[in-house]
Amino acid sequence: MQPVGHHLAELNVGRLLAPTADPRVAEFMDNLDRINGMGKRMPGFVWMMEGSGEPGTGNTDAKIDGDPQYVSNLTVWEDAPSLQNFVFNTVHKQFYDRREEWFEILGKMNFVMWWVPAGHQPTLDEALAKLDALEKHGDTDDAFGWKHLIAQGLTITNGCAPIAAE
Repeated sequence: MQPVGHHLAELNVGRLLAPTADPRVAEFMDNLDRINGMGKRMPGFVWMMEGSGEPGTGNTDAKIDGDPQYVSNLTVWEDAPSLQNFVFNTVHKQFYDRREEWFEILGKMNFVMWWVPAGHQPTLDEALAKLDALEKHGDTDDAFGWKHLIAQGLTITNGCAPIAAE
């Protein structure tokens, strides 16, 4: 259940198959501003962790473990249906479906959601701690994936692929 006065935060991390300037990831990099800009205009969007502001870079300057090929997306939404609508009912889904063209398969959790008080802007460290908690303990009320929300009736049954959602 969504706590009163809370919004939904989400972190999605991935490791690019090549450096950001490499032609193998160019299509992904060339569309970051477009997809992120669309997300910011969606109903229910609240906040996004921003990068350097340089065109075509998204938030690729926030390195995880100092690795320049790790990229992250950290956003806050009013509720789960708003996030789900953006992820699965916009052009974002076309890029989501092609993620294996640009990202390594990590073999571990790469997506987590959690409730934050309205107005809170989570840090990357906070979000990575939530991701770690999800990987160690599975879905809890403090860190969860799509299946947890589906079980609570907060989203439709369209979610991430099992490796990404579990």
